[in-house]
Amino acid sequence: MRRRRPAPAPLPLRDGVDPVRVRLPAGEAEAPGTVRDHLLNRFPASAPELEELFACGGIVDDAGRPLAPGAPFRPGASVWYHRALPEEPELPGDLPVLFEDEWLLAVDKPHGLPTTPRGGFVAQSALVKLRRSRGEDRLSPLHRLDRGTAGVLLLSRDPATRGRFQSLFQSRAVGKEYEAVAEHRPGLDLPCLVESRIVKDRTSLQAREVPGPVNARTVLEAAGPPFTDAEGTWARYAVRPETGRTHQIRVHLAGLGVPVRHDPLYPEVRPAGAEDPDRPLQLLARRIALVHPVTGVPLVLESRRALMTGDAA
Repeated sequence: MRRRRPAPAPLPLRDGVDPVRVRLPAGEAEAPGTVRDHLLNRFPASAPELEELFACGGIVDDAGRPLAPGAPFRPGASVWYHRALPEEPELPGDLPVLFEDEWLLAVDKPHGLPTTPRGGFVAQSALVKLRRSRGEDRLSPLHRLDRGTAGVLLLSRDPATRGRFQSLFQSRAVGKEYEAVAEHRPGLDLPCLVESRIVKDRTSLQAREVPGPVNARTVLEAAGPPFTDAEGTWARYAVRPETGRTHQIRVHLAGLGVPVRHDPLYPEVRPAGAEDPDRPLQLLARRIALVHPVTGVPLVLESRRALMTGDAA
């Protein structure tokens, strides 16, 4: 099934940052009388900012028309606005270019940097950093890497051809290979194919495996001999996800009893702030292979980063 193309934003980017879109719930039994009532009830901590935006016409509907504080609640509609940027710590910003042409940009994302604005990180994301540094507001990610995962990240430079690249991901015509340093399990029979059903919702930081039809497949192979340091014995794995569920590799490796080294979520969630930037998640998007949908040229894009080895541990 072809995904429905999202409606264009009625507000322009502001300094590389997209406007916020809030969808008004449909079918609420007791819907509030106005859009203002709904937003204040939903985001009480942002009440002063929202009141100021209403006062200056900064909250608009899908057509870009400013909404007055008394605008009636319309179930299923959307409202848009630019939120004030949070105070953010400076995150790693080294994003060396691996490939670029007029349609595609490939960069080597560092550990610890979100792909897109999320939570408390907006300007400190790969997308916004690249839009600002390159002066390219049309940049848009073609896939996502977890904040802790480093490696090859692809972005579209041309909205007119973005769908052609996305269709490659949707049809699984993009070859992806990751590298992981994880716990060594002597009895693990490799290579192996891991298949399960993975679900992720907003109520939990973790994705989880549940009964039901398979929606996640991962091929795991050995990528070198194990090594030992003061923290234990580790192995290097080559990982090829055949699907793209949230946290898929991390969930599957943890399920096999070989969680990725320094993973703050699997198998157990570590306390907030426990991450050490000097000990990043040992997961790397090593290689992406595809046939360029515009030029027809095969591309193999490879990260130049390295994971922790026995000597560096």
